[in-house]
Amino acid sequence: MRLAAAPISWGVSEVPDWGHQLERRRVLDDAARLGLRDIEAGPPGFLPADARDARAILERHGVRVIGGFVTAVLQRPDSLDAELVSLERQAAWLAALGSEVLVLAAASGRADYDLPVELTAAEWRALLVALPRARGVARAQGLDIALHPHVGTAIENAASIKWLLDESDIQLCLDTGHVFVGGADPALIAREHSGRIRHVHLKDVDGTLATAVRQRRLPYSAAVARGLYRPLGDGDARIADVLAGLKASEYAGWAVLEQDVALAGPPTEANDPAHDIARSRDFARAHA
Repeated sequence: MRLAAAPISWGVSEVPDWGHQLERRRVLDDAARLGLRDIEAGPPGFLPADARDARAILERHGVRVIGGFVTAVLQRPDSLDAELVSLERQAAWLAALGSEVLVLAAASGRADYDLPVELTAAEWRALLVALPRARGVARAQGLDIALHPHVGTAIENAASIKWLLDESDIQLCLDTGHVFVGGADPALIAREHSGRIRHVHLKDVDGTLATAVRQRRLPYSAAVARGLYRPLGDGDARIADVLAGLKASEYAGWAVLEQDVALAGPPTEANDPAHDIARSRDFARAHA
């Protein structure tokens, strides 16, 4: 198991009005200083669109990109071709940076993740047909693909994750936080479906806030701002059990320290995101 970083742990997000966005230099310098010299690519604009420029920046900081989070609306046949063209463009960019994996979320088409996605039976069938096509796009660029269960997307809760495991052979990004918020058990998935796991996002979760999001009593973005995600070991998602399950299955992929935060303003020494990232790093190393 190899540890990597993610810009969202420093509050860098693709969601409009998410919060204060730290400069790229700060994020990359912090990651290198913390010994996390492998990182996901972050949202559009975090790195230059020209892959040569992006690689030059990464090399200056001694950091490399190992993958990236990409969204696509896969359940609508009338727009699928256009979505796959966009996916191909993003996959080519990731491949040019030296990535290994494309982390795919089955998006709603909205810019946020605050509302549930309610698919019709026809849309579920369309999604099932679209997944192999998306995988083919990634493979054509030399990338593996990992489907990311995510709050506010088509694959969010325990029922939709079970549907995905039962009805498709697509590999998973086990995001411990989103799986827990959605009502599934990340430790159980790590133990019983280890063969389906291609990529891992590690985050711990405040159980009370997770319940409020799951019951739609609190918007997802508001919960993140209140501290939905906790340093590893400080929450209720049984991260030690997740890591034990991954270790038992000899998982050898990436475990990304992806503790989503939304910053109200420039961080101070007292609330520097790097402190929590370091704690999560140490917990993961101790348990994995």
